[in-house]
Amino acid sequence: MSPRTGIPHQSTGMTCAQARETAGRVLAGQDTPPDLVSDVLTVVSELVSNAVRHAGGVTGFQVAVRAGRVVVEVSDRSALLPHLRPASPHTPGGFGWRVVKTLAPGTFVRSHRNGKTIIATLPAHHGPPPAP
Repeated sequence: MSPRTGIPHQSTGMTCAQARETAGRVLAGQDTPPDLVSDVLTVVSELVSNAVRHAGGVTGFQVAVRAGRVVVEVSDRSALLPHLRPASPHTPGGFGWRVVKTLAPGTFVRSHRNGKTIIATLPAHHGPPPAP
């Protein structure tokens, strides 16, 4: 069985710190390389902070270690899809989605009746992500 943790789809009030702590606990028991842990925690922070700032909060959160990859799922109430914003020296922020897509190139969004779920897949090794 794959180690995983999750919170059901309801209003959680989850903070970035809580999500990072949860993800860290899942990864700790898996002998996860430190650079992968750092990348996963960065992706978790970006997805959760965006859900809190722009999408009414986190409604679901899950981290799972599966054959050769770590999967992070963050759900929120908004149907608006994330998008890359042009870099601008006059506008702060706007780099989170770019960071997520760089660290987890297999990231995709699943829309549903109550909002959306972003599924970010990070390969447990360097190179292209494994096929689903």
